[in-house]
Amino acid sequence: MRITVFHADECDKKKCTAIKLEKMGKCRLVYNINKIPSGALVLNPYSDKAVSYEDCKMVSRRGIVGLDCSWNEVSKSKKFFSLSKYHRSLPFLIATNPVNYGKPCILSTVEAIAATLYITRFKDEAKNLLDGFKWGHTFLELNHDLLEAYSEADSSKEVVEIQNDFLNSHE
Repeated sequence: MRITVFHADECDKKKCTAIKLEKMGKCRLVYNINKIPSGALVLNPYSDKAVSYEDCKMVSRRGIVGLDCSWNEVSKSKKFFSLSKYHRSLPFLIATNPVNYGKPCILSTVEAIAATLYITRFKDEAKNLLDGFKWGHTFLELNHDLLEAYSEADSSKEVVEIQNDFLNSHE
């Protein structure tokens, strides 16, 4: 599985999950957006389309790109949106990383990539990715029911429906 992370060098390197992933040999960091692999699925919270099983072949063939940078800057930059035509957002999930524990939708880079793998039915790969983090199993446990439901959906539309049903039932 090809995992690439664009790293903008804006974070505390001691807490950065992308840097730890690279040290474990589980991803490749790039510091220039032009080095992002063509045709890969780019995780982008501003995308209109949610990741789903229909992205499985793309993930398998081209990989996943995580963006480890300030999302405030991304929202202002058209440059990020031209990286790939395959931008996907993640549905509702709760972070378990030490920096944002319990916060909805503020996932670390490794949580976002693992969620993408899980939803596209690469569940063993998702677990393997999180194995190097003390809190990794907690992410899967806390979000288990949602991740399972999302992974059973065949399309982005179904993933969004599952998310909306969950959110409506917890208002």
